[in-house]
Amino acid sequence: MYNESGNRKEQGVLRSIDWWTIMIYIALLTFGWISVCGASYTYGETDLFSLSTRSGMQIVWIGTSLLLGLVLLLLDDRFYDTFAYVLFAFFLILLFATIFNPHSIKGSRSWLVLGPLRLQPAEFAKFATALALAKFMSKYGYNIHGWKDFLSTLAVIFIPMLFIVMQRETGSALVYLSFFLVLYREGMTGSILFTGVAMVLYFVVGIRYAEVPLFETPTSVGKFVVLLLIQIFSGAMVWIFCQRQKDSFRILEACVGITLIALLVNIFILPFDMFWLQVGMTVFLMFYLIWQALNTRIYNYLWIALFALGSVLFFNTADYALNNILEPHQRTRINVLLGLEEDLRGAGYNVHQSEIAIGSGGLEGKGFLNGTQTKLKYVPEQDTDFIFCTVGEEEGFVGAAGVLLLFLSLILRLIHLAERQISTFGRVYGYCVLSIFLFHIFINVGMVLGLTPVIGIPLPFFSYGGSSLWGFTFLLFIFLRIDAGRRMKR
Repeated sequence: MYNESGNRKEQGVLRSIDWWTIMIYIALLTFGWISVCGASYTYGETDLFSLSTRSGMQIVWIGTSLLLGLVLLLLDDRFYDTFAYVLFAFFLILLFATIFNPHSIKGSRSWLVLGPLRLQPAEFAKFATALALAKFMSKYGYNIHGWKDFLSTLAVIFIPMLFIVMQRETGSALVYLSFFLVLYREGMTGSILFTGVAMVLYFVVGIRYAEVPLFETPTSVGKFVVLLLIQIFSGAMVWIFCQRQKDSFRILEACVGITLIALLVNIFILPFDMFWLQVGMTVFLMFYLIWQALNTRIYNYLWIALFALGSVLFFNTADYALNNILEPHQRTRINVLLGLEEDLRGAGYNVHQSEIAIGSGGLEGKGFLNGTQTKLKYVPEQDTDFIFCTVGEEEGFVGAAGVLLLFLSLILRLIHLAERQISTFGRVYGYCVLSIFLFHIFINVGMVLGLTPVIGIPLPFFSYGGSSLWGFTFLLFIFLRIDAGRRMKR
């Protein structure tokens, strides 16, 4: 009787599973293994399946991942909801313990070495954090606009992120910022996302053009543009969040008008540093916003004033953070990305060689195992973080575009699955999975092409290694099991 019931349950899972996603997963694993073969192949090798080679070991990781996926599908979907906090607590303890790990690999203490096996707990903590976030946000009475719930949600995200930073694994920690896309989907105000985008814009413009003079005057282009943006953003927010169009126009007219007059005086009459004038205008703008809040009882003015103050403080501390807080190699990578340094033999070497490899592939590529840049090992980490350059060199533009389309189909499928969930828990977890995959794909491909900073994160299902492959399998198959459970008969 028990076996028959178990069989019916197993058949129910197989009927309810989303096989389109499974097929995409298997296709990605297949092309990923081919890429690992191309990236790790050495001239003269005769056996790609030998366990002494990376291509052979990747088959082991793929096989264990498929077995792991099957186990995850056979578990009851309610297991993940019930034990979400337990799994999260376990991985928090493991992350904290890893900080004191005596084994340091490439300057990072994020790896646990168990004989010949090396595991990275940060890769597995992603699915545990996603489960905990889904569990907390699906509780009765949860309100993302309430300060208590919102701060607790941030704690779930930032505590594991802090532990990973303490392991000197900044790249893996930054992945957790992708959860803010989930918060936005669940009702978080767009002003928080806008603030994050504005901070990135301040940092890039302020640092990149800090030493560039404005029309050969003493004014720095970086400082000029950032302070003007703060004033324009504040004026626009008055229109959007306070619904005071006339007041918004007055702010914009005053800020832009005074800036233009000062700029003309600076260029044609008396050169001077406009930085302090703009600082004074920004301070006056903040006092004006506070006065309007007290006068009109529209307290969104206070939040806009706080945004302007925070923007000024962030801008003035960005340079200090870059030169005194970040590690030297991280600082160099940012300077290379912003064009402040070239360093083709140092921090920019990986990206430069990667771009050469991709460009040499042309339209159709050089063919399987025929890439010269990768075979001669010119690209460091070409079978892990920079494996996409192997795709570009051997398969060309056509193959690289095909891989990106395959990833796009996975992303679109995950959106479809997340939106059809009948429970908040399933929907939130689905968007957590989507956000993590999207972040990894965008940043990894971007850093190989020189479009994003090199932060050392793997390309899902392509980069060599068991930890990342198992971690992504955990993420995906738990979601597939939750999705299958939504229409199974209990």
